[in-house]
Amino acid sequence: MINLIGFELSKLFRKWRTYIGFLAIGVLVPIVQIVLHYEGDRFVNMALRSVQQSFMFDGNLLNGYLIGYLILQALIIHIPFLIVLVGGDILAGEATSGTYRMLLIRPVSRFKIITSKFIAGIIYTNALLAFLAFMSLIMSLIIFGSGELIVFENILYIFATDDVFWRFGMAYGYAALSMSTVFALSFLFSSLVENAIGPIVATMAIIIIFAILSALNFDALKVIRPYLFTNYIADWRLFFRDPVEIKEVINSGVVLVGHIVGLYAITLYLFIKKDILS
Repeated sequence: MINLIGFELSKLFRKWRTYIGFLAIGVLVPIVQIVLHYEGDRFVNMALRSVQQSFMFDGNLLNGYLIGYLILQALIIHIPFLIVLVGGDILAGEATSGTYRMLLIRPVSRFKIITSKFIAGIIYTNALLAFLAFMSLIMSLIIFGSGELIVFENILYIFATDDVFWRFGMAYGYAALSMSTVFALSFLFSSLVENAIGPIVATMAIIIIFAILSALNFDALKVIRPYLFTNYIADWRLFFRDPVEIKEVINSGVVLVGHIVGLYAITLYLFIKKDILS
C-alpha cells in the first residue's frame, strides 16, 4: 500500500494543476503581508477604537500572530476551490485519459487502488494547508515578530505570547480535517463521471448550497443544519476563545470525520461496482 500511495503521489505532483493552490498561496500571502505592513497599524486602531477609551494598549500588536490569524481567516474560505481542482481530477482524470484498464490489469485490488488515491489526496490537502501555515504564520513571525494576539469576536480576546502557538497548531489541524471533508466530497463526484470539470462544479455547488442553508436562520432548517459539514468548517476559530469549548470542538470533529468516512465508503462501493471495462 505504501508503494501504491507513493506512486499516486508521484502521478499527482506531475500534473500542473496540483501546483495551482501552492502558487495562489505563494502569491496572495505576501501581498497581504505587504499591505498589512503599510496599513496594519491603521487597521488595528480601527478595530480597537471602541475600547481604546477604556483601555490602554501597548506593545507589538501588529505581530506575526495577528497577521497569521487574519490571513487564515481570510483565505480558509477559499481553500476549497483549490482542493477540488485536484480532488475532482483524481479519478475522473483516469477515465478521461483511458488508463482505468491499465490500472486494473495490475495485480492490485480495486480497494487498494481507491484507498491509495484517497490517501494521496488527503496528503495533498494537508500539504497545501501546511504550506499556508508556513507562509502565513511562520513567515509572518519572522517578518513582524511575535507578541500578544488580539482576536476580534463578540468578545475581545487578548492571548499572551506563550499561549498562542499551540492554538494555531490545533486550528490548522482542525482546518485540515474540514478541508479533507471537501476533498472527500470532490473525490466522490470524481468517481461518477469521466471529466474533471463536472466534479469541480458539483462540489463547489454543494458547498455553496450547504453554506447558504447553514446561514439561513429558519426553524424548518434546524433539523438538517447539524448534518451539513459546512456548518462546522469555520469552527477552527473555537481554539481562539478562552476557554476553548472542548465539547463543541469534539462534536464538530466527529461530524467531519463521519462525513469523510461516509464519503470514502460510498466512493469505494461505487468504484468496486463500476463497470470500467465496458
